[in-house]
Amino acid sequence: MLQSHELLGFMSPALANDILSFIFESDKPAYRAALAAVAEAKRVRPIFLERQPRAERHTTMLSVLTKPNLDAAAAAFIRAWLVKKHVAMLVDFLNALGVPHENGVVEDLPGTMDEAKLKAAVELLLGKYSHEVVAVYLNAFNDMNAAGWPNLKVLLETDTRLQLGNAA
Repeated sequence: MLQSHELLGFMSPALANDILSFIFESDKPAYRAALAAVAEAKRVRPIFLERQPRAERHTTMLSVLTKPNLDAAAAAFIRAWLVKKHVAMLVDFLNALGVPHENGVVEDLPGTMDEAKLKAAVELLLGKYSHEVVAVYLNAFNDMNAAGWPNLKVLLETDTRLQLGNAA
């Protein structure tokens, strides 16, 4: 089971850069929060990073956001990307599980999930979306999910389609 900072480290550089670019363009507060966290970790002022060319700044941000002490910032960043860019995937997953939600956001998750429902929901996602994006979502869901479904953890650990680096 991967934490958010590990997800950023194990995903493909293309996907990590896509996340940064998407948040830069569509969610300035989330981008500024991540930039501020990176600046603080590097012991520089945010303006120092802002003045760098975007490609260089994003490389710096990604290298720092993969550190364990920035897991909360990485989690917020990934969460913002998922909720804003991949709402259809979140809705498909929760609908397949029969979990009530509002546009892919859940207030209260059940403590356990039926094995057959979970496997069917995962298969639905893998058939419809990029395996790497599905792997990031399910790992993030499992990491950020207070319920902590053991059967989801087993799927993430055993299904090679859900392991970053192996995603198709």
